[in-house]
Amino acid sequence: MATTRSSPYVCHIFVCTNDRGGKAKACADGQSPLVRSALKKDIKQRGWKGKVRVSKSGCMGLCQDGPNVIIYPQKIWFSGVSPDDLSQVVSSIEEIVETAD
Repeated sequence: MATTRSSPYVCHIFVCTNDRGGKAKACADGQSPLVRSALKKDIKQRGWKGKVRVSKSGCMGLCQDGPNVIIYPQKIWFSGVSPDDLSQVVSSIEEIVETAD
């Protein structure tokens, strides 16, 4: 039987890494796997591991605007994210973590 509980994380970041193999636009076309890897590394370096979780996700339904990154439960959505945009994403995460402490 399933058990319900609260999330152990202050926020959970989902990075779409959907890849359609060139048949249609997908977030992976815009380096989303690199975005995810860089975010994970940054979260660990800042000591937020255990407070912030970074996960890959499948299609979020807005491929034309991708790569897409969403932060839950805050419902903050970033589109068109490249590795160069991570400071903006990390800044939002930092505000969330500081507010939670």
